[in-house]
Parts: sequence; structure tokens; C-alpha cells
Amino acid sequence: MTAEQAILLAILIPLIGALLIGLTGKKPNLRETVSLLTSITLLGTVLSLLPTVLDGQQPSVTLLEIAPGLAIRFDLEPLGMLFACVAALLWPINTLYSIGYMRGNNEQHQTRFYICFAIALSSTMGIAMAGNLLTLFICYEVLTLSTYPLVTHKGNEDALKAGRVYLGILLSTSIGFLLLAILWTWHLTGTLDFKAGGILAGKVAGPELIILLFLYMYGIGKAALMPIHRWLPAAMVAPTPVSALLHAVAVVKAGVFSVVKVVVYVFGLDMLKISAGADWILWLAGFTILVASIIALRQDNLKRRLAYSTISQLSYVILAIFILAPLSTVAAALHIAAHAFGKITLFFAAGSIYTAAHKTSISQLNGIGYRMPWTMTAFSIGAISMIGLPPTAGFLSKWYMLMGAFQEQQLFAVLVIVASTLLNAAYFIPIIYAAWFKQPKQDEHEHSHGEAPRAIVLALMITAALTLLLFFFPDVPLQLATSLTGGHS
Repeated sequence: MTAEQAILLAILIPLIGALLIGLTGKKPNLRETVSLLTSITLLGTVLSLLPTVLDGQQPSVTLLEIAPGLAIRFDLEPLGMLFACVAALLWPINTLYSIGYMRGNNEQHQTRFYICFAIALSSTMGIAMAGNLLTLFICYEVLTLSTYPLVTHKGNEDALKAGRVYLGILLSTSIGFLLLAILWTWHLTGTLDFKAGGILAGKVAGPELIILLFLYMYGIGKAALMPIHRWLPAAMVAPTPVSALLHAVAVVKAGVFSVVKVVVYVFGLDMLKISAGADWILWLAGFTILVASIIALRQDNLKRRLAYSTISQLSYVILAIFILAPLSTVAAALHIAAHAFGKITLFFAAGSIYTAAHKTSISQLNGIGYRMPWTMTAFSIGAISMIGLPPTAGFLSKWYMLMGAFQEQQLFAVLVIVASTLLNAAYFIPIIYAAWFKQPKQDEHEHSHGEAPRAIVLALMITAALTLLLFFFPDVPLQLATSLTGGHS
């Protein structure tokens, strides 16, 4: 199988899986087996492309040429390879978790759930491998539409209201801002292709550049920059496997991935570095990091605290890329992977607690570590990674971020990273302390419970292990991330 065939297969496999899931929907065991096998097949296909990209090649395939110079095309460069690997690796684990969660909570419409999940992964692969802005935009919109039924899965008034917020913000920003930015870029350059060093150099400057940058940054609403972040906490009404998809596997990662891709391959780091006024995004990202962290501190609902933590962590990627240093560019790419493994672990743990103990509030978690030791051990590892402490993946990306900020003498970025790390500790450590060192409230002794179903516990232990393994074995992600800067770090 050629690399070009593997690229097309990576996008096609989840769609075939979605069809087969629909056909086997009346037989739950068979349906879930199909879903699991589809995700494993996708992982194998994506990993088969890894040696090619590590060798410095960038396979490309054109699916459809709409007009001269305007095509639906897929290219696989290092950043896309990293994102595709993360999403493909986490899908089978999330599927395993979903089987335990959806059955353990007797959720309705499970066939629809698995179908939409598969379509979302197909569009995620399309985003990761997009060769130009047109392809990226199409796959970005498919991802939004395919995840809407997942957000509204429960079908109650709260879910439908959250779905309206979700769809309203993401579609209005992408059509109102991102599409306009893409058309403007085509007008300026005559191309929408991603190119090392950018395609806008010498084509735009001054206020025009700042406006175009604004359109891209706010057009990519999935990156959740304030004040267009409300869709993310609103979507927490969805089942926990959906929250994990939104926060780790696909949606928000598609957002920050698209930001990094636009900065590196459309604007170009060198052009932004010499452009006056482009650093406003750095300040906005810092603002989002700190304010979201402060809001997270005030949340008693566990999933809402994790949601605001995600908003903060996403802006780390944006902050890192707009430091405009080789080391911080590496940090931006690494943090996409580090945050994915850590945050999916945290959401898996939240779902495990809900399934086994029916608890959603942090104030209810006193002493739960002794009844759910595997779950809370995994949660502790994920939380430590979000804080950025060794030996977890989060330490690596924050280390490179700080080194990049020092490299560019960006004192503001240094202060934001240090302050937000302390805030991260302030909203995660009390949860860990309460779980392991506080006594449960008197009325909770009457309702003894153990761990969640095995599929849930196994999935969250695997992602916790990945969070640790990325710290000890960072070579492949680091090589892909370093390739973004031409091998210079």
C-alpha cells in the first residue's frame, strides 16, 4: 500500500465503519465489535504513514480539482502526522471506554452515538491531512455538524439548548470569519495551499494583516479564545465519552491544530515576527489562560471545572505559537499531544465516578480514592500533567514553552505560564487531597460502591500510562514537532 492510498484510507475507514455500525445497530455486541475494530484499523493505517513522514517525505493526494489551483487535496506534513497519531491512538481507547459507559448508564440511541463518533473521526483525519485551506474548511465544518448530535445526545431541554449554543457559535464564527479570511487569502495570493514559510509574505502588512489575523483566530472557534468560548462548557451536558471527544480526541484539538497550521503555513513565523501589532494574540491568549483558570477555581461541578481548564490549556498552544520562537513552536505541537492524553484521562475519571458513585460535584469526592483507587490514581496523574509537573507529558510542553519565552525575552509569556501553573495547582490539588486524605461525609458511608465497569477503568489506566510514557519516551512526537521549525530548536 502506497502512502497516498493510506491517506485516503485513513479518511475512508471511519466512514465505512459508520455504515457498518448502522447495519449492525440491532445487535449491540456486534455493533461495538465493529466500532472497536474500525478504530484499531484506523490506528494501524495512520501508524503505517509515520516512517514516511519521519524520513522527511510529505505524501500528497488530490481527491478533486474544482478549478485550476483550487482542489480538495490531502498532504501529510509533521504537524498533521502528530495530530493524526494522537486522534487515531485515542479513538480505540475512547471506544473501549464508551462501551463500558454507555452500557453502565443505560444510555439511549447508542447506535447513533457510535455512527456520529466515526464520522467525527473521519473529518478529524481530513483536518489533520488537509493540504490547503479549502480542504481544512470543509472537514472543519463536517466535524462541527457530526458532533452536534453527540452534544444533544440526551435529547432533553438542557441538551438541546447546549446544542444551539454549540452549533450557533461554531458555525457563525467559521462562516462569518474563517470563510471570509480564506477568500481574502485567495484574493491576495491566488492560492490556498499550505506552504513552509507561509504564503502571505510580502502580500499583506499593517492594519490589513491584523484584521486578517483576527478573522483567522476568531474564525477558528474551536480554539475557544475568549469571548467565543461559551460553547465548550455548554457542551458538558453530553455523556462523558462525548466530553472526552470534544476535549481530547477531536474538536478542540482541531481548533488549536488549525491555529498552528495557519500561523506556520499561511502567515509564516518570520513574517509575523517582523510585523508590528501581531502580538495582540499573545496578550489575548494570556488573558484567556488566566481568566479561564480563575473561573475553573470557582466551579464545584467536576466536568465544568475540567471544561474551563480546557479553555485555559488550549490557549497555552496559542500563546506558545505566538511567542514565535523555534522552541515555543515545538512546545505548541507537543502540548496538543500532552493535553490530549492528560485531559482525556481526567474526563474518563469523571465519567467513572459518575457511573459508579453517581457523583458530579467536587464537594462530594471526600475519601473516594479508597473506594475507587484506580480511577483516582489515573485522575491524579492527569491532574499533575495539567499542572505541568514531572514525570508527566505536561511538563515537557511547558518546559519548551518557558524556554521559548526566555529565548525571545517574552516576560509576559513567562509570567502567564508561571501564574497559570499556580492556578492549575490551586484547582486540581484540592481534588486530589480530598479524594485521598479527607473522610467521606457521614451520609455517604451508607452508599458503598467500588470501581466503575472494567472497560471504563482499563481505558482510563491506559491513557494515564500514555501520559507518563510520553514524558519518558518523547522522541517521535519531539522529532515531528521539531520538523515544524526546519529541525531547529
